[in-house]
Amino acid sequence: QVQLVESGGGLVQAGGSLRLSCVPSVRTFSSNAMGWFRQAPGKEREFVAGIRWSTGDTYYGDSVKGRFTISKDNAKNTVSLQMNSLKPEDTAEYYCAAAVRRLGQYDYWGQGTQVTVSS
Repeated sequence: QVQLVESGGGLVQAGGSLRLSCVPSVRTFSSNAMGWFRQAPGKEREFVAGIRWSTGDTYYGDSVKGRFTISKDNAKNTVSLQMNSLKPEDTAEYYCAAAVRRLGQYDYWGQGTQVTVSS
C-alpha cells in the first residue's frame, strides 16, 4: 500500500512562511495529479492547490491564490507547497493527495501535517 508522507508543518507567526513536502513511500508511484487540501476544526475539507503531473499545470483555491505555490520535482517524485504571507485563518491540518485513476479524483491521501499560524 503506497503512503503519501507529508512534512514541513509547524508553528509560524502571521506573515511568515512555511514549506510543505509530500513524498510517496514507493519511488515509482505515479499519478495524474497531486494536490494539497486542508481542514480546520469544525470546517469542511478545502482544496488548496493541485498540479497536473504531465503538464505542470497548477490550480489554486481562491483563499490562497497569490500566496501559495505548488511545485513538483520529477527526479525526486515529490510535491511541495510553498506558503507565504500566512494568516491565522490558514491554520489547519494539511493533507497531500494523489489522483491516480482519474484526474480530479483524489484516491490516495497522506496522514496530514499541522500548520498553525499565530496572530
